[in-house]
Amino acid sequence: MSSWAEMGGQVAAAEAFVLTALCVILVIDVFLTDRSRWLTYVLSLLTLAGAAYMTVRYGVAFADDPILQARVTAFDGMYIADPMGDVLKLFAYGTVAVAFLYSREYLQRRGLFKGEYFILGLVALLGVMVMISAGSLLTVYLGVELLSLSLYAMVAFDRESGIAAESAMKYFVLGAISSGTLLYGFSIVYGLTGTLQLDELAVGVREVGAANLGLIFGLAFIIVGIAFKFGAVPFHMWVPDVYHGAPTPVTLFIGSAPKIASFVLAIRVLAEGLDAMVASWQDMLIVLAVLSMLIGNVVAIAQTNLKRMLAYSTISHVGFILLGILAGTTEGYRASMFYTLTYVITTVGSFGMILLLSRSGFEADRLEDFKGLNRRSPWFAAIMMMLMFSTAGVPPFIGFWAKLAVIGAVLDVGLAWLAAVAVVLSVIAAFYYLRVVKLMYFDDPTDGHAIEAGGTFRALLSANGVAVLALGVFPSALIDLCARVLP
Repeated sequence: MSSWAEMGGQVAAAEAFVLTALCVILVIDVFLTDRSRWLTYVLSLLTLAGAAYMTVRYGVAFADDPILQARVTAFDGMYIADPMGDVLKLFAYGTVAVAFLYSREYLQRRGLFKGEYFILGLVALLGVMVMISAGSLLTVYLGVELLSLSLYAMVAFDRESGIAAESAMKYFVLGAISSGTLLYGFSIVYGLTGTLQLDELAVGVREVGAANLGLIFGLAFIIVGIAFKFGAVPFHMWVPDVYHGAPTPVTLFIGSAPKIASFVLAIRVLAEGLDAMVASWQDMLIVLAVLSMLIGNVVAIAQTNLKRMLAYSTISHVGFILLGILAGTTEGYRASMFYTLTYVITTVGSFGMILLLSRSGFEADRLEDFKGLNRRSPWFAAIMMMLMFSTAGVPPFIGFWAKLAVIGAVLDVGLAWLAAVAVVLSVIAAFYYLRVVKLMYFDDPTDGHAIEAGGTFRALLSANGVAVLALGVFPSALIDLCARVLP
């Protein structure tokens, strides 16, 4: 254990590698012409591969000695290396890589194939990595800001789009308020406990007393900040507008990797730092979860734009992720992690389908654009059907097991009424997912153009859809992984 602690620089090798590569890519991109911009794209993918190698090579989850497969702190407790963090980082690398691969053809067709998209994506990834390994409230906030600032710029990435600029401004203003709220909550907790370190914070809260009014007041501000990053009701106002207004590749990015960061933000701060206050934050999260599932599912029914529908779908899924966390048990945290990873896999595929059907001058982001897809491409209609079934929680797809896991975690802590609410709202959600399937298989097509996507895109999207089915048939692989890294 001590040998690992002494090598703090090695356990943070992935972050150092990404930061160094970012600086190199930023300098190289300045001297590239539009015709040679592919080099930035390739270097970005190589950066993700290098980060994955560093994580596997130096991560504690992959140490040869089982004794070393444990939680390790470095940089005076500011950095945490643990199996959960290593696995989440690998999923984040994979998600960002898929987002880049899906986005390339879309960006090229619209003259948006610029280095900024990939560089900002890597900066956002670095923020996710910092949050995953945060051992201090200060490190948590650094990761939040790294992620948030890059996402604001990505939303306004298309400079010719007034809608994108408006969405970015709204996102920035509301994000700044939520970041300030989160920081205010951190400062109150620090003032009462005298520490920023998460492990010391857990001890300090017990000494002060979990029922201390000041701590509860600070906790309320922290919950508001976390809820905004998740996009939970009533702090969800930015989600539909940003999902709709941003270019589809950016929407895909925002809807995937940052959700891993939001999950780990809640785990590090609530489950680790403020675990003694579980009774207080459990009640707060119950309200957020119920409202998110209710409003997300009900409002999604009225949407005619697929990106807005998926935005409200995201809000409802956030409610399910919160169900696992609010259980306050190890089983609940595992279920929440399982649900988060499942959500990310299905979401990148769903937005990938929009990118697949889009072409120059045409955004396939309306529900009617999917009419008669089975006649145009039976294979990709089947892929979209699998993605929608999984998102709706229909067996045997992976989404069913994810919903079952979080509902089971809630039942284990005696919240049967909450589990019943989740089941009822899941049935309501099935309506708007099945509507997409109905349009693809039973309506006449309104678009007769051939699908322009290349072979790499088609193969990757096909693998994405098949993975949803394969993981559903053999869910134990992902479930056991979550159980192993969250003992």
